[in-house]
Amino acid sequence: MTLDELKKISIFLVGAENTKYAEFFDGTSYLNMISLDQVVIGNVSFEPGCRNHWHIHHAKNGGGQILLVTAGRGYYQEWGKPARELKAGDVVHIPANVKHWHGAAKDSAFQHLAVEVAGEETSNEWCEPVDEKEYLKLK
Repeated sequence: MTLDELKKISIFLVGAENTKYAEFFDGTSYLNMISLDQVVIGNVSFEPGCRNHWHIHHAKNGGGQILLVTAGRGYYQEWGKPARELKAGDVVHIPANVKHWHGAAKDSAFQHLAVEVAGEETSNEWCEPVDEKEYLKLK
């Protein structure tokens, strides 16, 4: 699936290129903030092959993130575990303080809603890029 094909089926606007966080992505992503009130929700779209770097959503209590996959095909992986393939309709619960990454498959655009889970003393830590050789092994 190309990004143009994804735009045709997505019920959410793709948004502008995600330049604010571009240094933490390999490839090009787009961000459309759906909500900044009560619950922070961002619609993140990835061009084929785009993925974010390993990162951690820290929190003293609560926190973490929920991904609601809306279009395309991608992956989610926690540190030390195998990558999980994602498609529209999948839900990923990411606990606080777990190192992980998520992004598009190499041959498909990908889109998810990123729901920030409220917590105490929350922060994000960006880590190293996903190993290119390991990423390319994914089907």
